[in-house]
Amino acid sequence: MSESELDALAGRLRDHPSIRSKLGIARATRALGLSAASAGRPGDDAAALPRDGGFDLLAGEGFIPAFIEDDPWFAGWCAVMVNLSDIAAMGGRSAAVVDQVWAPSAEAAAPLLQGLRDASAAYGVPLVGGHTNLSAPALGLAASVFGKAQRLITSFHAAPGDLLIAAVDHRGSYRNFDNFCAALDAPPDRLRRDLELLPTLAEDELTRAGKDISQGGIIGTALMLAECSSVGIDIDVTALTPPPGIAAERWLRSFPSFGFLLSVAPENANAVCARFCARGIDACAIGRVTNGSAVTLGDGAESALFWDHAQTPYLDLGACHA
Repeated sequence: MSESELDALAGRLRDHPSIRSKLGIARATRALGLSAASAGRPGDDAAALPRDGGFDLLAGEGFIPAFIEDDPWFAGWCAVMVNLSDIAAMGGRSAAVVDQVWAPSAEAAAPLLQGLRDASAAYGVPLVGGHTNLSAPALGLAASVFGKAQRLITSFHAAPGDLLIAAVDHRGSYRNFDNFCAALDAPPDRLRRDLELLPTLAEDELTRAGKDISQGGIIGTALMLAECSSVGIDIDVTALTPPPGIAAERWLRSFPSFGFLLSVAPENANAVCARFCARGIDACAIGRVTNGSAVTLGDGAESALFWDHAQTPYLDLGACHA
């Protein structure tokens, strides 16, 4: 790519709604008086609370009305799936999910509830209650998860010199919007064993830093990881390996059903990638963690600034490395 092409790509990604939407986190946490130094360390994929030599983990997800209206069954499925992914991203194992459902009637809620139930069965994590309102004007959905970890993978320990590894299951397709789903046709045993990779990597001390690839995709998640760790990240667009027929630009902003960014010491990178690849999951180094605060896109010859979190905070939580 020429420098101007990289600049244009960075600009389109920077202005995309899925990237911009994360700016709302800063407004909410400021209103609550939270920072990365607060209990549970906001900025991570789940709140980690020390307990009995390990950690209790808590996370939650809410869903935009357009997503629920477009595909309520899939919204229910995702309410379980994305929460379990957040716990795995912390090096944890999920124990239980609670849901919060609003609907105009039991009939309107039925597909959403069925999606919750189907995902709970597939992943083997029970739904243990929640809140239900069947007199609401429209469908609404949120869910929360509880888990445990022995060792953590956090957003706060990416270190200059680390390689940035993207591990993404390519065995799927786009379901709606930029949601790339590789879970619906997968056997339950595979879904469960794939998530088990993350706590095993943490316990074997192969990585301490990383994040679930969330709304905002690879590029937005890399920015959140960089800001929390007070580092820069250089992403090599030529190292990206999207599934066939998918442009790199869309892949950089896509939300995969199974996708993680891991900051890994170079000497551990091959071992980490091998574990994912042994389970049919694409994993490779797509960049490097650097000093500074710039997240860039490059191709080996040219480079373009995507975001400088010191100049323009993204989550704006303040860094915390304790």
